[in-house]
Amino acid sequence: MSKQLLDELRVDRKVLLISSEFDDPEEKAYWLSRTPYERLRHLEILRRINYGDKATARLQRVLEFAEQP
Repeated sequence: MSKQLLDELRVDRKVLLISSEFDDPEEKAYWLSRTPYERLRHLEILRRINYGDKATARLQRVLEFAEQP
């Protein structure tokens, strides 16, 4: 994902939207019509918008060997 795209897609933390509708039926139908790949791709974009460079820094793989008795 390009740095330019992430710079364009920033969260405006000064704006707060309060809504009484939790699930908009049209929005739900839209996401159900998308493939699992498209949904995960958008989730990754949202995660990177929210956490920036820290989005991947927190996910570390650890390899550990356990000795058998």
